[in-house]
Amino acid sequence: MTQRVVITGGASGIGLGLARRFAERGDRIAVCDADAAAIETVKAEFPDFITMQADVTSEAEMGAFLGHVESKWSGADVVCANAGTGGPAGLIEDLDYEAWKACVGVNLFGSFLTCRWAARVMRAQGNGSIIITTSTAGQWGYPYRSPYASAKWALVGLTKTLAMELGPAGIRVNAIAPGAVEGDRMERVLANEAAASGKDIEEVRQQYVKGVSLRSWVSADDLADMALFLTSPAASKISGQVMAVDGHTESLV
Repeated sequence: MTQRVVITGGASGIGLGLARRFAERGDRIAVCDADAAAIETVKAEFPDFITMQADVTSEAEMGAFLGHVESKWSGADVVCANAGTGGPAGLIEDLDYEAWKACVGVNLFGSFLTCRWAARVMRAQGNGSIIITTSTAGQWGYPYRSPYASAKWALVGLTKTLAMELGPAGIRVNAIAPGAVEGDRMERVLANEAAASGKDIEEVRQQYVKGVSLRSWVSADDLADMALFLTSPAASKISGQVMAVDGHTESLV
């Protein structure tokens, strides 16, 4: 059955991986992203997608995007609150307050605006599935990354709470917790952490690998596999769960 899938942060990285895989399944896709150039690239590759530049922390911009989706589809079957940012790296006493707020804003407040809309339209239709992208950083302490870890922990609380609120209406809410995901964003994270800790970037890279039982990173496709499962009939009784796709994180330090 074709599903209507909305993905925030859907023009690159994990979000684009999700969009491609849902499209391959035959679903209809709507994506937003703060990066205008990335949105134009997706629009060129997938002209059938609904695409719009939108900052997930802007109520006005998200209202425009989600309102447009609703006008086209009248609702949504799957909503992926995926937009996120790594934020600053450093000891807490060295972090800038505005940078802290910006990190929490994208990861947490953006998910709030997305899920608020999803809850309304899904409650009206009596079904739906919400997937929130958190992180294994939302299950562990994470030195030098306190704003990111704090926001991702908060997303676990949001997932659990929304599963309780929306379950009686037939709506499932789950979170996917990636570990270290291959790609440009993770390379930027490594560079930031190396600068904050005074370590060589390759030392930080190997630290991540050694902290995982399978001694490997994950790919956007690995996360898409989980998302496809969670939105399939096989997962019809799964809600309120945090599904780690990380090779089993033993330590982040």
